[in-house]
Amino acid sequence: MPPAVPSATYRLQLSAKVGFDDAAALVPYLKSLGISHLYASPFLKARAGSTHGYDIVDHDALNPEFGGDAAFERLSQALAKADIGLILDFVPNHMGVGYADNAWWLDVLEWGPKSPHAASFDIAWETLPYRPNGGLLIPILGKSYGEALDDGDLVLKYDATEGSFSVWYFEHRLPIRPNRYGDILKTVVAEADAADSAAGRALLALAVRFPDPNEPTREHAPAFKADIAAVPGGAEVIERGLVAYQPGAADPTRLHRLLERQHYRVAHWRVAFDDINYRRFFDINDLAGLRIEHLPTFDAAHRRVLALIGEGRLHGLRLDHIDGLLDPAQYARRLSRVVRAARPPKARAQPFYIVAEKILAEGEPMPALPGVAGTTGYDVLNVIARVLLDEAGMPRLDALYRDILGERQDFERIVADAKMRVLETMLASEFTVLCRLLARIAAGHWKSRDFTFERLRAALRAYIVHFPVYRTYIGGGHVSAEDRAHIVATIARARARWFGPDTGVLDFLQDVLTLDLIAPGRVGHSSARVKHFSGKVQQLTGPVMAKALEDTAFYRYHRLLALNEVGGEPVLPALSPGEFDYRMKARLGTPHAMTATATHDTKRGEDARMRILAIAELAPDWEAAVRGWRSRNEALIARKPQRAPSDAHEYMLYQALIGVWPEGGADAGLIERMQTYAVKALREGKQETSWHNPNDAYEQAVTGFLARLLDPETSRDFLDDFAAFARRTALLGALNSLAQLALKATVPGVPDIYQGTEFWDLSLVDPDNRRAVDFAARREALDTIGETPDWDALTAAWPDGRVKLALTRRLLALRRSLAEVFATGGYEPLAVDGPHAGHLLAFARTGRRRSVVVVVGRHFAPLTDGGRRWLDPAALDASVDLGEFRVTADVLRPAAPLPSGRVPAAVLLGPLPVAVLTAAPASRPAARRGS
Repeated sequence: MPPAVPSATYRLQLSAKVGFDDAAALVPYLKSLGISHLYASPFLKARAGSTHGYDIVDHDALNPEFGGDAAFERLSQALAKADIGLILDFVPNHMGVGYADNAWWLDVLEWGPKSPHAASFDIAWETLPYRPNGGLLIPILGKSYGEALDDGDLVLKYDATEGSFSVWYFEHRLPIRPNRYGDILKTVVAEADAADSAAGRALLALAVRFPDPNEPTREHAPAFKADIAAVPGGAEVIERGLVAYQPGAADPTRLHRLLERQHYRVAHWRVAFDDINYRRFFDINDLAGLRIEHLPTFDAAHRRVLALIGEGRLHGLRLDHIDGLLDPAQYARRLSRVVRAARPPKARAQPFYIVAEKILAEGEPMPALPGVAGTTGYDVLNVIARVLLDEAGMPRLDALYRDILGERQDFERIVADAKMRVLETMLASEFTVLCRLLARIAAGHWKSRDFTFERLRAALRAYIVHFPVYRTYIGGGHVSAEDRAHIVATIARARARWFGPDTGVLDFLQDVLTLDLIAPGRVGHSSARVKHFSGKVQQLTGPVMAKALEDTAFYRYHRLLALNEVGGEPVLPALSPGEFDYRMKARLGTPHAMTATATHDTKRGEDARMRILAIAELAPDWEAAVRGWRSRNEALIARKPQRAPSDAHEYMLYQALIGVWPEGGADAGLIERMQTYAVKALREGKQETSWHNPNDAYEQAVTGFLARLLDPETSRDFLDDFAAFARRTALLGALNSLAQLALKATVPGVPDIYQGTEFWDLSLVDPDNRRAVDFAARREALDTIGETPDWDALTAAWPDGRVKLALTRRLLALRRSLAEVFATGGYEPLAVDGPHAGHLLAFARTGRRRSVVVVVGRHFAPLTDGGRRWLDPAALDASVDLGEFRVTADVLRPAAPLPSGRVPAAVLLGPLPVAVLTAAPASRPAARRGS
């Protein structure tokens, strides 16, 4: 059986090209690598052709594109044979909608609020404007509604098998309300001139079955449709008569009138900016938010997953986008309860492994989510990057970036401006819905009725713009001290920048958000409305922060791209060894949280990040090089109608190239990858171009610049000079990467390996980081390395990536052999002294009887002649005090002498920039967990 708590996970992106059988074939390799759990991307049934699996359309089925149930059974057997567990990336927040594949959504379109699935989606039916009975906005059209009608893009069709009618917009199906079938049947019989035929008479008889405007009940509808389908010759009459709803018909408004009588309104996709009335996953129209707090929805969404858990085939869950839920704590509590009930009785004594995708801001603790072991690791990803960052180079990079731009950028202002942009565009509809809710609360009491809609809107906008974290966790009427502090501090920041005539509106908003408005003794306001508003605000601040910070500000601020990572803040300083130790000891509070350095959502590959991070170690040389490149490449820049790329984007592209530069230099593949990256980065930044309003001229100018820049005929001198510098950052990046790997595998937490990153990961943001992985090459390399790696040979050939693969296997084997040390052990910093003490991190993971001593190098440039040669440990003038730890083995160099006491770094380190030793306490008791 696999361990209840993973020793190491391996993230695999499943797809139509990498299905369950392909995953099963990888199991022996994962076993040899030292993986305890396969961590799979979503594998419930998603939209056909999905490249990510997050657009689930059926929670009760496995994805048929991955091989379905039979292939999944083969994967389960392979994993069980290897004692490897399975973790599923589960999506509780949203489903894929639109098209014709989500039965829940189609039922909602057909039956409106009376559908049993209407409560599953977060729909504000009454807010659709100009419709007395409300409705659901369906923003699927690629042109205006009128144009789509005139052009015949909206087509009424009859399904002869079901006996049903639907309007189709290409692949999108829009079911017709059954109580409108009578009008359709009368129209098509008349148009087909079939009233006197047997089929026509039968259809007309059915047309009056539901003469009133009320819906036929769902119980009656299947029989009604079956009777229509059973009419002999009926399908032929209907097909002939449907021309009455086509362009050019005698009454061109007939189809429009039919659509106006549905539970939905079809619209151009841009209308979603203002009028959409269902919660989405960010601004993606075909991902609709689920009300997972609705118990029947919760039960239906988890039925198949709980069955897999009960069968012992699923051993963990990764909860996607936990911040999107109305009440994450309630959800986690309910999930833990049903998971425990689903498990076999013998398994209940062990924890079931659950982690949540949660972005923590600087200094923000993990919220209390019952049964959740911790985050998926973005927090520690950024901590590792910051402790490896050379802060001494940052003033030089600051000055260079300021000089390139001609101004100093205020990152906080960039984020605030981006939030304003998000609220005014992509999430404007959700924001407007909240403003209406707030206005209704204000209007319900004599003390607040004079707060106008616009003042309330301004106050709420100011609050969201200045809110510093992703969300609060107010649920069940309880406001924690931490949440209250965030709300009060945010209102104070908003007040400091408030120029409105009435600051009382901010006091009112604070009382609403903290629920003080409905505290005991305060009367007159609707408790249900205030709690509903509070919950909905929490569901909006997260998407606003994510879109503004991760998907906008990170693409506008280019000082050092390695720091522009999910969960990070690019302006935070580097961490000292002491600060790092403090954070790792605090991390003992969530010892089973994931430790990730690359995911499917990171902005660049983990080793590309380390190469770019090395720029800070070479800041003077980088400055001189960039100034030279900018001067040399002036002739490649487009000037009309504007500079393309802009100064900022040109600087961004040089850094991105440093991260991905191949050993053999530029080729056609690199050009294509960089051009794809550039277009995405430009659109995410939303300045010269954007996803919603692409500036083709600017984008083509930038991709043309890249083509010329990387053309050996046009830019030979630049390419030679750039390649020389890139070789230095590649070497420093490799050393940084090995240090990063050693930290990931030994600090508190469960290390996660993203697919393929056991070799150098020089990818860019998706889709680049989701390219096919050559597992055959990795299997072959692992076999040739053997159980006792030749580190001298591997470091001499470091560009091929085998040294990283070998170190990965050794560290993961150590974790499996000393599982207790890493799962429940303590963390103890070790003293380092000497002139180069700042170049080392040293600590021990302490268990009851065994411990592991870890020494990791950093800031390698001065120790490697500026990245021109591999690290010689003799260059390190520093010593590590092992204290009373009695070393029992050198994990990486089994034949090395066993050190004790105060040990020179040159003795501890061999060809690698890290040392890992097993040890036992000499005379003192072992450190307790959390000490």
